[in-house]
Amino acid sequence: MIAKIGRGANIIGALSYNQLKVDKENGEILATHRIRETVNGSYTVAQLYHSFEPYLIANKRTEKPVLHISLNPDPRDQVSDENFKQIANDYMKLMGYQDQPYVVFKHTDIERTHIHIVSTCVDRNGKKISDTYEKFRSMDACRELEQKFKLIPATAKEHNPKKELFRPVDYRAGNIKSQLASVVRQLPKYYQFQSLGTYNALLSLFNITAEEVKGELHGKPKQGLVYFVLNEQGEKVSNPFKSSLFGKHAGLENLQKQFEKSKEKMNPSSSKTILKNTIEIAMHTATNETEFKKQLLEQGINFVARRNTEGRIYGMTFIDHESRTVWNGSQLGKNLSANVFNEWWKSEDIVKRQTSIPNKLHHLSSKEKDNPTAETEQPHHLFDFMNKGEVANTNSNFGLIEAFGGILPEVQGEDYEEQAFANQMKKNKKRRKQGGKK
Repeated sequence: MIAKIGRGANIIGALSYNQLKVDKENGEILATHRIRETVNGSYTVAQLYHSFEPYLIANKRTEKPVLHISLNPDPRDQVSDENFKQIANDYMKLMGYQDQPYVVFKHTDIERTHIHIVSTCVDRNGKKISDTYEKFRSMDACRELEQKFKLIPATAKEHNPKKELFRPVDYRAGNIKSQLASVVRQLPKYYQFQSLGTYNALLSLFNITAEEVKGELHGKPKQGLVYFVLNEQGEKVSNPFKSSLFGKHAGLENLQKQFEKSKEKMNPSSSKTILKNTIEIAMHTATNETEFKKQLLEQGINFVARRNTEGRIYGMTFIDHESRTVWNGSQLGKNLSANVFNEWWKSEDIVKRQTSIPNKLHHLSSKEKDNPTAETEQPHHLFDFMNKGEVANTNSNFGLIEAFGGILPEVQGEDYEEQAFANQMKKNKKRRKQGGKK
């Protein structure tokens, strides 16, 4: 079993992500601990938040008080719901969180059934619970639980060569061809994408880009792909490598077949709706692009923004590592197209949207006191917060919290986007100053 512990500041984001799976019948709440009960056993994000609120209010100085833990048995393990509940309970006890409020969600939208635990690492007095040697203690806890519940040990897979797949190419390290091969030979086998553009967005996470080349051979038109390595600024730093060097999976002909197959599989997929809703939540709770990126990373989602020389976004692509699908924003919905994002984080528009989610939650809490059954009999929909334009201030940065076996990409190589965003903010500030002087 593999455990991943994420930390952040956005409890609403963590709860919303998991509740979306429940709403779409791709998950369920297996268990709760120190969480207020409801009349019908169903929960909303607002109701769950109330149980965490006293701990978060009492928090003295911990910047990332939210825990988002995933526990991932081997796909071959057959774990019952009762065992999942006990595994979660035992894990929290072994990690020192047995007295904390927490919710256990089971996810079933992919073949690897697993659980998520949302909790907080500050106690009721606002003091942070020690995380000393947390990784080692977590590994020990997993080994103990593997023995207790007769699970396949994760250590048995430590030398699986697939664990070396999908590492970003480091052009400074040499052996560039070998590094490229380890990505482009295997990546198309595991991810679904519908165009060369979305494939390139995925490749960019690994400091790679592909270009189509056309020509003639013996009077016949020929097409192919060449691959380049990129630096931190997204600039080519290598000679072109023909796709034929890496086998048929990396070639244009095979990729074009995959584009068509992916279209058939992706469009009816429930993961499309979950991804769209997750992005919409992040849009309404993040006040700038950097926070937006961090919130999506919490849920195992990358985005790649393509900009012109003036810094204007002309393309948005989202990579969902859990469903292993790659989408252009316009494919998910008109409200996720590039034009929308160009306007979304303008300061005057943020002010119009910025009403705090905690205020809404206090409002819901007072309504429950007046009529204790109203909220549970008619649960508010998850997007009550979002549809009324209410925003929570966040500064979360869990990183990728999901374990995807041996093929989880170590997502990096997007620093150039951060720098581009920072540069654009400086330009905007300079323009405002110049406009004020006029």
